[in-house]
This record gives sequence, C-alpha cells and structure tokens, in this order.
Amino acid sequence: MPITHLPRAAARRLPALALVLAATLASSGCAVVDQSMHAVAGLLTPYRADILQGNVVTREQAQNLKPGLSRDQVRQLLGAPLLADPFHADRWDYVFMIRRQGVEPQRRNLVVWFEGERVSKVEGADMPSEYEFVAAMSKAPPSEGNRKLALNDDERAALPPPAPRAAASSVFAPLGAVRSYPPLEPQ
Repeated sequence: MPITHLPRAAARRLPALALVLAATLASSGCAVVDQSMHAVAGLLTPYRADILQGNVVTREQAQNLKPGLSRDQVRQLLGAPLLADPFHADRWDYVFMIRRQGVEPQRRNLVVWFEGERVSKVEGADMPSEYEFVAAMSKAPPSEGNRKLALNDDERAALPPPAPRAAASSVFAPLGAVRSYPPLEPQ
C-alpha cells in the first residue's frame, strides 16, 4: 500500500518507527557479535611472560644452613635476603614467587633466625631440589631417568669401524672447469 493512502498522523510516525526498528535490529546484531567475539577472545590469549620474583633457594642450599653460621656465611650461601626488616633485625626472609600462564602461582618462604650474629634456627617449607626446580621451570616434558652421555669400553668395541676417509686433495679439488682470473692489483 502506498504511503499516500495512510492518514497524516501515521505517515508522520512511519520514519520514527523505521528508525526504532533499525536501531533494534542493529543492537540485537551487536549482541550476537559481542558473544561470538568473547568466544573467540577466550581461545586466543596473549603471551604472558613468566614472572620470577625473589630468591630461589633449593633444598641443597637449605641443607647447608646450620645453626652457628655467621650472617656473611648465610649471605654467601643464599644471597641477599629479600626482606631484612630493620624492626626485626634477627630475622631474614627469603621469598620466591613464580607466576606462569595457565599454572597456579607458587610461593616458597624460608626464614633464617639469628641470635646476635649467628644463625639460631631455619624455618621454611620443603624446598625443591635443583633438579626439581629446573624441571618445573622447563616447558619440555621431563625425560625418563638420567640420559647416558658416554659409552663404556665394551660398547665402544661393539661399534662398527668408521668408514675410510677420502684423501684431502680429492675433497678440496675444484669441481668443473678451472677458470683463470686476471690479477686484482696491477703489477
């Protein structure tokens, strides 16, 4: 039906109605795009670098801490403390935190207590060995057991003999036609 046959009031409302209808359709389309964008964004996450903070203290280092060591000896073994509070001069805190993408943050604490200038006690959670720490940091899957890096005499004897080498002159002999070039500098 042509617009000319509509009453005047309806004809005046028609552009406003068309505008409201277009805005409704456009906004509902945005909601669908927004939901699909969230789904895609959930799949594509940016790279986040591993964040390491504090002092790494391994089980081997913690086992070397004995009562009676001086502050300098502790500093040589573990490095400078992360927290040496002036209000608690008898306590050094070694804290290590690691935040990796897709893994729960890890936190390890070691507290060294002093009486005067000597270690009185050491408190802390079970520290990882150096091998465990490196394996936890590595993105590669851990290898099974220790890899063998050298052969013993019996294994060397069982190997086939090496292939004979070609003479050095034949290895470095020119291939193809030999070309003669003019000298680079005048004589």
